[in-house]
Amino acid sequence: MRDPFEDEETGGIVDLVIEDERWEDVDLPGMSERAARAVGDWLGLSEFQVVVMGCDDQRIAGLNAEFRDKPKPTNVLSWPAIEFDARAPGAVPHLPEIEELGDIAISFDTCWREAEAQGKPFADHATHLLVHAMLHLAGYDHIDDQDAETMEDAERSILGKLGISDPYLELET
Repeated sequence: MRDPFEDEETGGIVDLVIEDERWEDVDLPGMSERAARAVGDWLGLSEFQVVVMGCDDQRIAGLNAEFRDKPKPTNVLSWPAIEFDARAPGAVPHLPEIEELGDIAISFDTCWREAEAQGKPFADHATHLLVHAMLHLAGYDHIDDQDAETMEDAERSILGKLGISDPYLELET
């Protein structure tokens, strides 16, 4: 079976695999680079790589089943390149100097449905999910309320610098 992460297009800090051509139409390459640069700047990283695969619900459901035992589509999945040490709830994770953060898969179908349901621009929602996944690659998580708050604060800060409104505030209204 072919590994989808073997055929990346190299350019910038994001290696891109596009399995669903609809991602080309909405500029996944640009969204991914923009999100990665913003996350890298926020984390203080000078050089790093991330792989982003744009796929559909069928593909991400297979990945979700294989890696998380959840055979259903989801919006985004991430696989950090390193395993992080345990930390106190709500603490900012320590990211050692590494060149590769990890891999991300994002589903066009689920992202589109969520953006429509939430009345958000698709590009803003997809960028938020990419930032969210990249923070997972950097050790952030939302296992408990304190961790979720730390991660959401990071997302708000990064997205604000990109001119994207607070995605959590919009969900609460």
